[in-house]
Amino acid sequence: MFDAVVVGAGPTGLACGIELQKRGLTAVLIEKGCVVNSLYNYPTNMVFFTTPELLEIGGIPMTSLNEKPNRTEALKYYRRVADFFQLDIRQYQRVERIEGEDGCFTTQAIDRMGCPRQYESRKVILAMGYYDIPNKLDAPGGDLEKVIHYYKEPHPYYGLDVAVIGGKNSAAIAALELHWTGARTTLIHRGEGLHPHVKYWIKPNLENRIKSGEIKAYFKSSVKEVRPDSLLLATPDGEVWLKNDFVFAMTGYRPDFEFMAAHGIHLDPATRKPWTNQETLESERAGIYLAGVVVAGVHTNEIFIENGRFHGERIAAAIAGELAKPRLPS
Repeated sequence: MFDAVVVGAGPTGLACGIELQKRGLTAVLIEKGCVVNSLYNYPTNMVFFTTPELLEIGGIPMTSLNEKPNRTEALKYYRRVADFFQLDIRQYQRVERIEGEDGCFTTQAIDRMGCPRQYESRKVILAMGYYDIPNKLDAPGGDLEKVIHYYKEPHPYYGLDVAVIGGKNSAAIAALELHWTGARTTLIHRGEGLHPHVKYWIKPNLENRIKSGEIKAYFKSSVKEVRPDSLLLATPDGEVWLKNDFVFAMTGYRPDFEFMAAHGIHLDPATRKPWTNQETLESERAGIYLAGVVVAGVHTNEIFIENGRFHGERIAAAIAGELAKPRLPS
């Protein structure tokens, strides 16, 4: 019997495990991929738009060769933190369902070999993140294998016709790197231009490539159909067919709303934000707490590592206070 099961071992999940441990509570972290799986799936050469100290958890300093850390440095840092605190992390196990009630939960999971795993706990913390469920293209052919939602690196697309859908950081970085590597790159975005929050060292570079015609861009446009060798766009000037080999749909991601709803956590119809106690982050299902970006509903840009990492302290303090209360015999 653990004091808490933490679903997710991203930075927020790790922070929850650390804060529980500091209060003398036992916790097991269950992660469907590797430790900080979302960060692992970021682009290979990604640089964070923040400084190292804003990514720190557990009071362990983070160092970087440059002003802003990159993906490799972040992965190394979070591995080091997990080692330092000797966190109990069960990797490559997917949580299927959570049964029971406050004080006596059973978390059912499946490991990578297909074997069932079961964990008993007094509390449950959902720190699942949102990066595993991409927003799909709402167009015929949007589920073709050529449509990619996770950009890693540009080399495999050298000399090919690629389209990047989106106008924020992920789309901007992908478009530039693909162009630099020799892919014939087209950017497609519903907005009138690039999002104003695109990183300041990326935005002018991409805008200049578009202005020079090196990267073709269609703004106020959308994809109407995806075919194996082409794309149909709806543009202000009418329909346009593009020759195309691969599509990078950088259209964002969302939390697993279905999982939460199936476990008694109701969501606001408009924002998809779950109800939580603002002080403790306990959901309306007693004993289940929410941490990180899952608290934000569809507004995933409201919570990042920089502020989500503090959820662990609030939740751990609430759980420690609750478990310290005298319990009636069962």
